[in-house]
Amino acid sequence: MSTIALKNLSKKFGQVEVFSNLDLTIRSGEFVAFLGPSGCGKSTLLRMIAGLEGVDAGEINIGDRRVDTLPPGARGVAMVFQHYALYPHMTIAENVAFGLRNIGTEEAEIDRRVAEAAEMLEIGALLDRRPAQLSGGQRQRVAIARALVKKPDAFLFDEPLSNLDAALRLRTRIELAQLHKRTRATTIFVTHDQVEAMTLADRIVVMREMKIEQIGAPMEVYNRPASDFVASFVGSPPINMLPVGIREGQGGRAVAVLPDGSQIATAVPMADLGAGPHRLGLRAEACRLDQKGPIHGQIDIVEHLGDRTNLHLRLPDGSALVAETDGQSTAGAGDDIKLSVAPDRLHLFDADGTAHHAPVTS
Repeated sequence: MSTIALKNLSKKFGQVEVFSNLDLTIRSGEFVAFLGPSGCGKSTLLRMIAGLEGVDAGEINIGDRRVDTLPPGARGVAMVFQHYALYPHMTIAENVAFGLRNIGTEEAEIDRRVAEAAEMLEIGALLDRRPAQLSGGQRQRVAIARALVKKPDAFLFDEPLSNLDAALRLRTRIELAQLHKRTRATTIFVTHDQVEAMTLADRIVVMREMKIEQIGAPMEVYNRPASDFVASFVGSPPINMLPVGIREGQGGRAVAVLPDGSQIATAVPMADLGAGPHRLGLRAEACRLDQKGPIHGQIDIVEHLGDRTNLHLRLPDGSALVAETDGQSTAGAGDDIKLSVAPDRLHLFDADGTAHHAPVTS
């Protein structure tokens, strides 16, 4: 498999510049997810790599070849779309083999590759059927098989699970992870679903408004988000954001002061912070019930989720906060509780949204 390198990539739609001098390298055999909300540019960027959108400036290199001047069919990539795009009048075997026949591959080689892909994706019993006779999950596997038989330098997936129900999405996600483990193919996977990105990707490229906000391993992005946008977009429930004042505490660490005067020690160096107003970020699972804790509030809603319970609190200043506790919690609406959070699990955000965390320890 091949490295994909984007160098100083720029793109305009009319007079509107959507990408400017974008650089990104995807390592050979790596599974990278482009994650972001609708309209952030992730599918456009994928289509530029595939050759379905033009490039106004910069380079796209796949392996040792520059490909941005080549047509889609000459780039050595295979793309799987959100919509399966299967030919309804063809059998599944004919659909999977279609691309190979178009380029004149020998029939014996076509049969071998189709059989290999069918076994890998467990669609061997479906090869004589037509798309209308298949479920959504089966059709998606056929679309993946059609890409797999091309033996491309890279696979490009454009929100391939969006049309599946929750159960099928989970199953197909596992199948994709297993497929990548077997093939070690260089893969780009576009999604707006953070769970898909977190569970599948080696690295996540978080995008917002045609720009890259952060690139990192899933837990790096989760634990050390680069900005308030990343912190809020990745994680469920979303990270709690509380308005705070700041004062210097012991060892030069910042102390967050809530509107009611409660003080919360953080591990964030005071010297790192930019201009305020500041916000304190804390994830629901970082909170723990503590009768001596500095955060206190009243429970509005209790969500029992089986293995855990989410407590939706209202703080004295009216701010909302979600805290997670164990699934057997007996807390109820109207209860007053107190919480604490370990200092190294707190995040602070400047006025411009830049995130600050506890120093990395070796």
